[in-house]
Amino acid sequence: MKMRKRIGIEAQRIFRKNKHGMDYVILEEIRQLQKMQLDCDVYVFVSPGDDRCLEDSENVHIVEVKCPTYPLWEQYALPRATKRLKVDLLHCTSNTAPMFTDFPLVLTLHDIIFLEPRDKANKSLYQNLGWYYRRFVVPRILSKCKRIITVSNFEYNNIQEKLHIGNRLRMIYNSCNERFRPLDNVDKVCNKYISETGYFFFLGNTDPKKNTLRTLQAYSHYLDNSEIKRPLLLADFTKDDLTKLAVDNHIENIIEKTVCPGYIENTDLPYIYNGCFAFVYTSLRESFGIPLLEAMSSGVPVITSNTSSMPEIASDAALFISPNKVDEISEAMLRLEKDEALYKDLKEKGLERASHFSWRKSTEKLLEIYHEVLSE
Repeated sequence: MKMRKRIGIEAQRIFRKNKHGMDYVILEEIRQLQKMQLDCDVYVFVSPGDDRCLEDSENVHIVEVKCPTYPLWEQYALPRATKRLKVDLLHCTSNTAPMFTDFPLVLTLHDIIFLEPRDKANKSLYQNLGWYYRRFVVPRILSKCKRIITVSNFEYNNIQEKLHIGNRLRMIYNSCNERFRPLDNVDKVCNKYISETGYFFFLGNTDPKKNTLRTLQAYSHYLDNSEIKRPLLLADFTKDDLTKLAVDNHIENIIEKTVCPGYIENTDLPYIYNGCFAFVYTSLRESFGIPLLEAMSSGVPVITSNTSSMPEIASDAALFISPNKVDEISEAMLRLEKDEALYKDLKEKGLERASHFSWRKSTEKLLEIYHEVLSE
């Protein structure tokens, strides 16, 4: 009887409560694997956490691996666990992988921002440590990877140009959860974070690539010129940080109109998108940009940057701006407010564009790569 192959998937952080982009990518792909008829067994290696968002299914098994820090977890505990279970292939899903392994590796390299010049220093110790860790590990593992997956044509070309991966590099688009769709009666959830709907929504944080300062300067200009003066819902940012930034940059008029609820639960995000007037996504650089799809799938007009992957993902379904030009961002906010035909057109085009992306299709392509490597 032919033995079933064993595929290991690293998903270290998916049980943490405050998940972010890379966590959701592999979480959604694992959920799709659980819906499929598989001719292999999948072992998902996770760190214990408060949000047990996955359980074992017939061919997908959850393996909790304890270790106090991410580098030790990945470089020591994960290889031990995969060796114990005799996996035939290990897929590492978040840019890095163990440097010493005896089995075939597949790596998802979402981006190579950590190898590029930084716009400015990051004030987050956690993000800085992660940047240096990736910068150290990635060059040392690339030659060991049988396949490397990235998430957009922009990033594919960028990686090839800088790292010369050759035919080992593959591209698989991300998607977004089916919860993101047009919804009615959103006020109850939205009121947990902001007292009125019809706001601008911006996912900002301390990472320089998110372009928070220029976006808030643009919002200040918007308030000076708008008759409506919509509030701004600013996620992943504290009121104290906002106040300091506003005072330091002489845009104090934004303080009263900006709501900073901190982290927004992912289960609440579909309601937050539906409750907003428009989504502002002015990053300097993104390898894909799942929030673009989340907003468009919710029927919300999007203002986004004309750089990196964002034109590729949004196509003609967004209002594009140069993220370095404050006046372009503020003019786009005002234009959406004044041009009803444009506003309606972007809503319709966004829904149509988002329909082209599917986690099912992405996971089927991922399985093809697994089988490709296992057959070599």
